[in-house]
Amino acid sequence: MYLRHLQVTDFRSWGHADLPLEPGPTVLVGQNGRGKTNLLEAIGYLATLGSHRVATDAPLVKHGCERALVRAAVVNADRELTVELEITPGKANRARVNRGAVGRPRDILGILRTVLFSPEDLALVRGDPGERRRFLDELLVLRAPRYAGVRADYEKVLKQRNALLKTAGKRKGTGKEDPYALSTLDVWDNHLATAGAQLLAARLDLVADLGPHASAAYAGVAPDSRPAEIGYRSSLGAALPEGYGVAGGERADIEKLTEVLLEAMGAARRSELERGISLVGPHRDELDLVLGEAPAKGYASHGESWSFALALRLGSYELLRAEAGEPVLLLDDVFAELDRRRRARLAEVAAGAEQVLVTAAVDEDVPEELTGVRFTVAEGEVNRA
Repeated sequence: MYLRHLQVTDFRSWGHADLPLEPGPTVLVGQNGRGKTNLLEAIGYLATLGSHRVATDAPLVKHGCERALVRAAVVNADRELTVELEITPGKANRARVNRGAVGRPRDILGILRTVLFSPEDLALVRGDPGERRRFLDELLVLRAPRYAGVRADYEKVLKQRNALLKTAGKRKGTGKEDPYALSTLDVWDNHLATAGAQLLAARLDLVADLGPHASAAYAGVAPDSRPAEIGYRSSLGAALPEGYGVAGGERADIEKLTEVLLEAMGAARRSELERGISLVGPHRDELDLVLGEAPAKGYASHGESWSFALALRLGSYELLRAEAGEPVLLLDDVFAELDRRRRARLAEVAAGAEQVLVTAAVDEDVPEELTGVRFTVAEGEVNRA
């Protein structure tokens, strides 16, 4: 898989940019603040419908404009598709494939698959659990696009159930529980358990499959460090069936997980009513990152943290490549952050990719292994060097 062409209009700092691309390495060189990252962000948005830098769409639209447009020609084997996304903050985004409208933007997921490594990835190790849950869910959607719908359904049900917990716990003005809301809560328990079991099962299987790739990638970039492992910590605790989420273990059973989630919600009902939030489910889970016998967060050095973040991305790349062909590899200004050994390992992987796009402030930041097409980015223009 590779991008043959990228075009953006009113996206971030770009009024318009037109970028012809080809397989192999492509390097975008320019001073900071000139829009290099914005171009990679646009590509990543087409692949995931999300930005690695911001949580909302508003900052993606050039100041003073109503909407932004991102269009790309994607070649996969002998097939080329043109995918287009119109981003309009405050309104529903619109997507097209080969100029024809699709029902929902998420219908374009899977046409383009990318793995992006950026300086923000340090938050995968040092940030809060939400960063790691987001990492898993985005990789899950790249692996199987239908999980975008599962994730959206779960978040919708969770929001409704939390609202009900707040009203059920104390009837307004009386300080007493609302019996009608309590009876309705059982229905939402079933909805949450059903959607949650699908998401949880997919995450558990993903962690089991990703684990060996991530561990091998870490050993490659930090051979003198302690061994790295990942694991899934569920809000179900000991109630989670043994062997789930472990390499070589049992594949997660959705029906069994639905039952376990319902039982756990029943046991937590009193605490949930008191606090007005759902205490059980994938939204409370954590991706554990372990170095030796210690958690990476709080115990890993700066170099080890970078290595673990890099290993998660390289592991993701290897997993996707093994299952459904190579994704496009995006490396956003990361070589300047890495020492010689880590630079060499990342360059080795990148040099073998079908297509890799690299951004750098200066040519010297780009390893010699990544010789290829060069573009200069300056003064609102991108030109082939």
